[in-house]
Amino acid sequence: MQFMALPRLFRRRDRRGKTAPASTPLQSTDETIARLRALGATIGEGCLIYSTAFSTEPYLVTLGNRVAVSGGVKFLPHDGAVWLLRQRRPHAQVFGRIVVEDDCYIGENALLLPGTRVGRGSVVAAGAVLKGRFPENSVIAGNPARAVGRASLLAELMDQSATTLDSLHLPADERRALVLEKTRP
Repeated sequence: MQFMALPRLFRRRDRRGKTAPASTPLQSTDETIARLRALGATIGEGCLIYSTAFSTEPYLVTLGNRVAVSGGVKFLPHDGAVWLLRQRRPHAQVFGRIVVEDDCYIGENALLLPGTRVGRGSVVAAGAVLKGRFPENSVIAGNPARAVGRASLLAELMDQSATTLDSLHLPADERRALVLEKTRP
């Protein structure tokens, strides 16, 4: 499956701290990626990351190449339920790696728990709560999350949809006009 990022408009601050509207739907996330790498996260090339919620152990998170992470996504590589052991083992902690393979999209507010592996070319639906291994080319949804379909079929459906527009390169005002025209009731 070829990588496809779903656009979202963001606001950013200029050097004077003033908020400016985004000129394109996909703003650079290079600063976020550099900061997360400096904290130990392994992040491949060509990624877009609109979340900084990599918990206190970002070094346990690995993202492959061309992974898009929406806002509100949380990577939680530790398990707070170990609190149940506090009487017997007051210093116990439970950890697990989180791996997202190449060419994946993680939807808004998804939660990835310790020991999660998302296979190559998969799409994680907004709000999904993931724990465990998910095969490549999956559409993953729900709480608890499960594979509900194939990402390649989702891509085919989107490719044939009248509302899938080649608009990412357009200036904001032209994109808005095109979107409003093509999505009329």
